[in-house]
Amino acid sequence: MPRLIKNGEVVTDERWQAPDAEAEQAAPGAIATLAQWQTLADKSGSAVQLEPGDGVEALLPHLNELALVAVNFPVFTDGRGFSYARELRQRGYTGELRAVGAFIRDQLHYLSRVGFDAFQMLDEAELENALASLGDFTEHYQAAIDQPLPLFRRRA
Repeated sequence: MPRLIKNGEVVTDERWQAPDAEAEQAAPGAIATLAQWQTLADKSGSAVQLEPGDGVEALLPHLNELALVAVNFPVFTDGRGFSYARELRQRGYTGELRAVGAFIRDQLHYLSRVGFDAFQMLDEAELENALASLGDFTEHYQAAIDQPLPLFRRRA
C-alpha cells in the first residue's frame, strides 16, 4: 500500500491500488487508466489516472461521479498535469485530485495551488520533508485555484 500526503498529513492509501496498464479492465479497488475507465458502464465512485497527453475532456461529463483523479508526472519537467488539475477544479471537480510520480518537493506548493490535495511521490522517504514544503509560502501575488483573487484585490 502506497504512502502519500493527503489532507496535510502522511497517510497510507488503503483504498486504491495502482493502475495496471496491461489489464483489459481495472481490478476492483484499482485506479483505472483512461482507456479502462472509459469502458466502465457505472462510473460512480470510480478512480482514473491521467497520463500526459490524455487531456481531461473525457472526464468532464462525469466529474460528480469520480472519487479520485490521479495525474501522473512521469518526469518532473512535464507540466501538463498542472493544467489538468486547474481545468478539473475550474470545471467543478471536488473529489480527490492526486499528483503521482516524479514531481519534486519544490513543486508541491505549486501543485496544491492548482488544486491537488494528495501527493504520491516516487520516493516515499521524501514525504516528511515534502509535507513541510506545503507551508513554504504564506502569501501569493497571483490568483490561483486556492486563492481566486490576486493580492492587490485582497487589499482593501
